[in-house]
Amino acid sequence: MFADPQVVTVNSVAQSMPRTGITSNRGTFTSNDGLYSLEIGQTPGRNRFRRLARFNNRKIAVDPFNAEQNQEYRMSAYLVVDVPVIGYTVAEAKLQIDGFLAYLSASSGAKITQLLGGEI
Repeated sequence: MFADPQVVTVNSVAQSMPRTGITSNRGTFTSNDGLYSLEIGQTPGRNRFRRLARFNNRKIAVDPFNAEQNQEYRMSAYLVVDVPVIGYTVAEAKLQIDGFLAYLSASSGAKITQLLGGEI
């Protein structure tokens, strides 16, 4: 079980998120102001497990079509790991994920910047 609270640092600011929900397959953590949340879960299948970490953010900003009105905006970032029930140990799967995350974050996140910029 993930510890309570979970902390994600965004732009050098630690966002503390206490546990706000739990089921047999999902745990939810939400910041006190409700602007950040983290979902940790798994979906068992016949021969596979799909495991998920999802980080959500919402903000209020000016509506670009009506400068006198604010609008709520939301975004999410996911990591989904689809792994067979047998064939990979936790350590072996972790090595694959470590390599993938290192690839994305190398050179100060250049690949993430390319992804967000719409490059393919």
